[in-house]
Amino acid sequence: MIFGEFRCEEAEGVTLAHTLNLGAKTLKKGRVLGADDIVLLKQAGIERITGARMGEGDLDENAGAAAIAALLVGPNAETRKPYTGRCNLHASARGVLRVDAARIDALNELDEAIAVGTLPDYALARLGQVLATIKIIPFAVTRELVERCRAIAAGGPLLRLAPLAPRRAALILGELPGMKENVFRGTVTATRNRLEGLGSRLALVLRCRHERSEYEAKLREALAAGCDLLLIAGATVTKDRLDTVPAAVTAVGGAVDHFGMPVEPGNMLLLAHIGEVPLLVLPGCARSRRSNGLDWALQRLLAGLPFGRAEIMRMGVGGLIRSPLEPEDEEEGEVESVPVVPAGTPNIAALVLAAGQSSRMGGTNKLLAGVDGVPMALRAVNAALASKASSVTVVLGHEAEQVEALLAGRKVNVVRNPDYAQGMSTSLRAGIRALPPEAEAAVVLLADMPRVSAVHVDRLIDAFEAQRPAIVVPQRNGKRGNPILWPRAFFAAMQNVAGDQGARGVLEANAGRIRFIDIDDGAIHADVDTPEDLHGSRP
Repeated sequence: MIFGEFRCEEAEGVTLAHTLNLGAKTLKKGRVLGADDIVLLKQAGIERITGARMGEGDLDENAGAAAIAALLVGPNAETRKPYTGRCNLHASARGVLRVDAARIDALNELDEAIAVGTLPDYALARLGQVLATIKIIPFAVTRELVERCRAIAAGGPLLRLAPLAPRRAALILGELPGMKENVFRGTVTATRNRLEGLGSRLALVLRCRHERSEYEAKLREALAAGCDLLLIAGATVTKDRLDTVPAAVTAVGGAVDHFGMPVEPGNMLLLAHIGEVPLLVLPGCARSRRSNGLDWALQRLLAGLPFGRAEIMRMGVGGLIRSPLEPEDEEEGEVESVPVVPAGTPNIAALVLAAGQSSRMGGTNKLLAGVDGVPMALRAVNAALASKASSVTVVLGHEAEQVEALLAGRKVNVVRNPDYAQGMSTSLRAGIRALPPEAEAAVVLLADMPRVSAVHVDRLIDAFEAQRPAIVVPQRNGKRGNPILWPRAFFAAMQNVAGDQGARGVLEANAGRIRFIDIDDGAIHADVDTPEDLHGSRP
C-alpha cells in the first residue's frame, strides 16, 4: 500500500484518507475515488488529495478485518459484515467466553496494522453480544500478514463460547432458633434470580434444622427428586471441612473438592459433589443481589467448564469484586421471592395419587417406607415440586395424617379422599376435581413408583403441544409406563372412571390420541406393591 499525497490526475482508484466537503457533495473518508469524483475535485479547485493506493499483495481494510475475524471464530460465535476496517464477532448463544490470551497477544504483536480486542476471559456473554472486534488500523493489510495470523490461529479457535446448560437446582436452607423469615426469603430470592438469569431453575427449596442428620435427609430428598445442582445455605457459615454441612455431604457419599476461594465477597464458598451432581455450600454473601464469587462459580458450572481446586485458586487476580469494608445492602432479605415462568410455558399441573391402602404390604404403609432414606410419598411429591409443573395436588387417603405430616412446609394442595378404599379411580376423580381451573393438562404420578423424578415429569411436559394436545405416555422397549400427561380435554372422561384401574380404560379408548415418548429408564415401570418390591427398589 502506498500512502501519501496524490495529484488529482493520478488519484483514480485511491482510497480517500479524509472527508472532503465539496459543497453540493461530500466525499467521505474511505471512499475509493472514481472518474466522476476526480471531475468534482477539479471543479472544486482541489489539486491534491491524501489517500492510499492498494498494492498487488494488499487486502483492503474490510477484507482484511473479515479474513482475520474468520480465524478467531470458535464454537457459538459468528462474524458480522465488516465496516470501516472493523469486523466484530458476536455470540450465537448465551455462555461463558474462554480467550486464548497468549495467542491474542501474539496477533497484536505481529504488526501495528492489526488490533484485536476481546471481552475478558470467563466473561458472561449474552446472545448477540460482541465478543471481539478486529480493526485494521491503516486502509489495507498485506496478504502475507494475514497468513502470519493464520499460522498463529492454526492450533484451534482463539475464542470459545461455552453455552449455559439449564440445570434443575435444589436449595437447602439450614435453620436455627430465632432466625428471621426475611433471611430465608432473601436467600431464596437471590438464588432464584441468579439461576434464572443463567437459564436454570430453582426447582426445589427445602428447610431443615442445622443438624448433620437433617442436612443428610434433605440431600437425599433433592437427589431423589432429580435435581442436578445442589446448593446449601447453612444456618451458620461453614468454617471447616469437618463442619456440620460438609460433614453431611460426606455422610451421604459426597466428597469435598475445595473450601474457600480467593474472591471477595465469596471467600467462604465450598465446592463438593455427590456422584455426578455438583454441590455448592454458599458463602454468607449469597443472599445479596450484588455480584460475588457465587456468580462466577455458577457461571462456570452451568457452562460445563472445568471448575475445581486449580481453577478456583487461579481466580484471585481480579477477584476483589469490592472491598471487604464495603457494607452489604441491609434490606435485601425483605424482597419477596416470586418464581418467573418463561413466556409460552404451558400451565401443566402435577397430580400425585398417594391414598392407597398398601394391602399387599403385610400391614406396612409403603408410602411411609423409605427408599434411599426418603419415604416414597415424599419422593413423588418432591419430584412433582422440582418439575416444571405449575402446581402440585396430592390426594391422600389411607393414614392421611401421617403422610400429610411428611409434606409439612411444602407448597402443595392436599386433598383427602374419604372413598380411597374403593380403589384408585376414586382418588383420580377427587384429584381431577381439585386441579386449578387454569391447568391445560395434568401429569398423574403414582406415589408408589419411587424412581420417578422431575426428569421424567419434565420429559412429558416438554412433549406437550397446546395446539395439538395429546395424551403423553412414556414407553420403554415398546411397553408403556407412568407417569402420564393428560390434556384437559380428557378430564371429564377421567372423572367417570371406576374401580382400581385408574384411567386405563380412557387411555385404551383413545389409542389414536396418544403421543409416546421413549425413555430408556426402568423407573417408569418400577412400582412397589409387596415387601419384596420394596427391597428390590433399593440399589
